[in-house]
Amino acid sequence: MRNPVPVYAALCVALLLAGAAPAQERPFEPVTDAMLADPDPADWLMWRRTTDAWGYSPLDAIDRANVGELALVWTRPLGGGVQEGTPLVHDGRMYFPNPNDLTQAFDAATGDLLWEYRREWPDDLGQYIPFAQINRNLAIYGTTILDLSGDDYLYALDALTGELVWETLIADYQVHPAQQTSGPIAAAGRIFSSRGCEPEGGPDACIITAHDARTGEELWRRRTVPAPGEPGDETWGGVPYENRWHVGAWMAPSYDIELDRVYVGTSVTSPAPKFIIGNNEDQFLYHNSTLALDGRTGEIVWYYQHVVDHWDLDHPFERLLVDTAVRPDPDAVDWINPDIEPGETRRVVTGVPGKTGIVYTLDRETGEFLWARPTVPQTVVDSINGAGDVRVNPEMVFHQVGDEALVCPGVSGGKGFPAGAYSPLTHAMYYPLQNACMQVTASTGEQSLNSLYGIRTRGQIAPGTESIGTIHAISVETGRDAWTYEQRAGMMSVIATGGGLLFAGDANGRFRAFDQETGDILWEVNLGSAVTGYPVTYAVDGRQYVAVSTGSSLVSGAMNGLAPELTPGTAANLYVFALPE
Repeated sequence: MRNPVPVYAALCVALLLAGAAPAQERPFEPVTDAMLADPDPADWLMWRRTTDAWGYSPLDAIDRANVGELALVWTRPLGGGVQEGTPLVHDGRMYFPNPNDLTQAFDAATGDLLWEYRREWPDDLGQYIPFAQINRNLAIYGTTILDLSGDDYLYALDALTGELVWETLIADYQVHPAQQTSGPIAAAGRIFSSRGCEPEGGPDACIITAHDARTGEELWRRRTVPAPGEPGDETWGGVPYENRWHVGAWMAPSYDIELDRVYVGTSVTSPAPKFIIGNNEDQFLYHNSTLALDGRTGEIVWYYQHVVDHWDLDHPFERLLVDTAVRPDPDAVDWINPDIEPGETRRVVTGVPGKTGIVYTLDRETGEFLWARPTVPQTVVDSINGAGDVRVNPEMVFHQVGDEALVCPGVSGGKGFPAGAYSPLTHAMYYPLQNACMQVTASTGEQSLNSLYGIRTRGQIAPGTESIGTIHAISVETGRDAWTYEQRAGMMSVIATGGGLLFAGDANGRFRAFDQETGDILWEVNLGSAVTGYPVTYAVDGRQYVAVSTGSSLVSGAMNGLAPELTPGTAANLYVFALPE
């Protein structure tokens, strides 16, 4: 770990000469459960800012009228690797998760480095976990910054110095390798986290966990694959427990404070085509599902399976928790529960949870299916009945080696890791999506560690369009599109603000502000490299800032491969904008 003392001394001199108060002189208030439940508008305290995963900030100093005046106020180079980071901001300090477990702390107003921590990894880690470098987000609790490591630990850093405070082993990466590509969220005195799992680790690597936020002590762990004798065991059709592979949950969960429930999505099995595992008629729980877990015990309160997957169309993405009137419009929504009383208020979990690009809205207390509809072209879900039972398109199902199909969306989605947002100003959710498909071939007939998904894929733009990226603004009440935006380049993550704005990046390096109500572009800048990080907005001393990072990612790379005339860079940089003082 780098010694922060000389860095701090130099920083103080530089900042004093510049006439700004050094961040270390700012008061630092320990982050409490109450603050996480109702964060200061100036702060961004977790991945999507709040436990309901809205990706919304009430800050409104930057609005429709003045956003055109936004200008760059500072920038920093970031660590190399797959860059999908989310800044975390508290009391004028920014904490950033670089690839390869490099954490940096900056003065959020000036960009000056306060400290950095680089975790040392075992030399053989890459033999067990191929993508350990990805690090999407951090959490904060008390006076510690919390993260999940590439070598399968949960650890805490002192927020003021960057020193390691404690670490807790979650899994032995040589025995049960797990890909901790997303960080945790903290709430109610607990740290909730989920992860992907390598097939070599078997089902015991596929876990969601809760830890004590003060000490790191493990409170519970929940496997996403049932063992013999457990509910759901019968859905594996007799597949031996040790061969139930790869039901991961590789994005950060959402959390309902009042219900004390964790909501998390899961991935495809390995391999994907179910004839390879055993039977195309089985469910193979709990893959491609939404799980509602008891926050105290980790027990599964309910589950909903979105689709039995044969094509690597995962469903691990953010779940939006919204209290809303429910009145799906039959002219806009394909599949509706007939027992809904139009206009009734429900606590829902909604959004686009998976690569299919389908919006699902469920009652988050009971798991009852309410409505669902497609967005971008999709060919895998044939129908969903009023009870929420999903029928897979039989033409897309493989039965033997060599079977192939044109499947929409593609392996990157539809919906991928780039996150959507919800705005209480418009009661709409905003989703960055891709009009992409893939030619898929079943490449093996046996479950094998040498073939992760058992398929070969070749991406292409969806037939009938040349626009890859799109944003859909969808009413959470009716399911209708308020507006859509399409463009050649793939779309990346978005956030919504109290100023009526939607900030969004794309795979061609453009970062924009849209009008939430109309979709009009109000401001735009070319950052030169794909905008792969998650934007945030925050305030220091009353001044509002907007931050986002660029770099490389699997999604941006795949989308740019479909549009070879687009030639953005892949430099990893952090950019921060504000209005002129």
